[in-house]
Amino acid sequence: MSHLASCQSIAKAFGAQHLFSGITMGFSRGERLGLIGPNGAGKSTLMKIFCGLEEADCGQVFVSKGVRLSYLPQDDGLDDTATVEDTLLTAAADTLPPEEAYAAAHRLAGVCGFTDVRQRVGDLSGGWRKRLAIGRALANEPDLVMMDEPTNHLDMAGVLWLEKLLAGARFAFVVISHDRIFLNNVTNAMVELSRRYPDGFLRVEGRYEDLLRRKQELLRAQKKEQEGLANRLRRELEWLARSPKARTTKARYRIEEAGRLQENYQQVRGRNALEKKIGVAFAGTERKTKKLMRLHGVGITMGGRRLFSGLDLTLTPGVCVGVLGNNGSGKTTLMHILAGRLPPASGTVKTADGLRVALFDQKREDLDPTVPLRRALAPDGDAVVYQGRSVHVVSWARRFLFRPDQLDLPVGRLSGGEQARILLAGIMRREVDVLLLDEPTNDLDIPSIEVLEEGLEQFSGAVVIVSHDRFLLRRLADYVIGLDGEGGWGRFADSEQWLAAMREREKTAARAAKATPETGTAKAKKKKKLTLGEELELAGMEEAIAAAEEELAAREQELNDPAIQTDAERLAACCAAVKSCQDEVDRLYRRWEELEDKAGGP
Repeated sequence: MSHLASCQSIAKAFGAQHLFSGITMGFSRGERLGLIGPNGAGKSTLMKIFCGLEEADCGQVFVSKGVRLSYLPQDDGLDDTATVEDTLLTAAADTLPPEEAYAAAHRLAGVCGFTDVRQRVGDLSGGWRKRLAIGRALANEPDLVMMDEPTNHLDMAGVLWLEKLLAGARFAFVVISHDRIFLNNVTNAMVELSRRYPDGFLRVEGRYEDLLRRKQELLRAQKKEQEGLANRLRRELEWLARSPKARTTKARYRIEEAGRLQENYQQVRGRNALEKKIGVAFAGTERKTKKLMRLHGVGITMGGRRLFSGLDLTLTPGVCVGVLGNNGSGKTTLMHILAGRLPPASGTVKTADGLRVALFDQKREDLDPTVPLRRALAPDGDAVVYQGRSVHVVSWARRFLFRPDQLDLPVGRLSGGEQARILLAGIMRREVDVLLLDEPTNDLDIPSIEVLEEGLEQFSGAVVIVSHDRFLLRRLADYVIGLDGEGGWGRFADSEQWLAAMREREKTAARAAKATPETGTAKAKKKKKLTLGEELELAGMEEAIAAAEEELAAREQELNDPAIQTDAERLAACCAAVKSCQDEVDRLYRRWEELEDKAGGP
């Protein structure tokens, strides 16, 4: 199979930090490949080498003639002073004639969801900047796109938009991502870059779940291989030790074979020992209070826009609550209210006496970029107190995969994943009742996310998580709070139910838009929209009415029972039950009409 791009025996190191060596792989047409690996494995560097932005220390890279490559970096590098139109037009003009570039730029703006191409880049939120960066990467009509963490800064709606975009893509792509469900939905091949494998990587045709199965099989086989080599090596060494007469010219081949056996054993043992994970274990206060925090009727307005109102939430030990919503809906604002950093505009927040709260801030504003890593990890000296014992800063740093030679580096020079690990280390030093985690998985690799999930499962206090990581929410959240960004909120069993409500909301809005004339009327303009909770209520209304009518029919059937008709007391109770059921059916029909009218239906 001919490759769009390939490499042969490439290697890369930065000083003493060895990333990879002997890597040989290629990417073909129709390929939708996910690239994963632990932090420091060289995923981003490998992409840059293919795109000509980095040079390999040795080996060769080949790009087929006429193939257009495009690269989407983690940092968008957009010009804040430019407009959306300028950004896309400049990118398209690199490869297309002016008239085609203009059409391509406006088409991409629509694909990315922009309704105003004159918006300044500097005024866009992080999620919309990411959409624009994705559009810019597609402007040259590429054959192969290299995307480094494209879901970072996207909200759930943005991730679903990207999944749909890639599902219909005519170009091949390679995507680095820590979003496991996203990888499972968009890929047809997976590569894990790791020195744990003989070739430096493992490639599997299939999705992320297929890679997990193959990886487990291979690592189990590799451990068995180590055990087998160890047994053979022990027998050979015993033979060499007790048979000095055998060490003759005739037995030299066996001595050489023992040397090769020992070398193979060391290689396999070294690969099996390479797995390193951060150590995450949060210390709870073991408080027995049933209610740690209670929000009643909480609301807030920012910049003249109501984010949410009437929000009720109770946090108890052992509960985990997910928070979902599009960018700008108020998720981070809610976390700051929970942390006591921001007072609500309405409603009340009551906390247990002496409540201890820790906040993981996705903006990392609590980190001083000028402070050395040593001081960020151990603010009060050369050791930290963890779970009642003193731990030296070097050992503490190793727990979070930092090397001793990094301790004097300023925090600002560390990667996003490394900065996230510093924040986790700071939270772990404290005993807390409530953990507030705002996008904690951003920049973390998949092994680190899995360890984080395990640590949160064992935490005895309450947890509130803002995240678009559906896998994490599915594993941890007891329920989710969904914010619609227009003042409404709802409580949902899981992220899937929230997504279903969002889709129903979009359908309702589309029906209303279709029913409203383009010029609009004063009545149409004043039409109210449903909150997320009302959307869910409307979606289940027919089922609720059917159940209520079934209950009414059952009570009416009881009323016709001769045994009941001859018992005055039971007859009175049955009549009351029939009336109650009839009232409930009538109420549901009235409520259905209210919701349909509010949604703009017939």
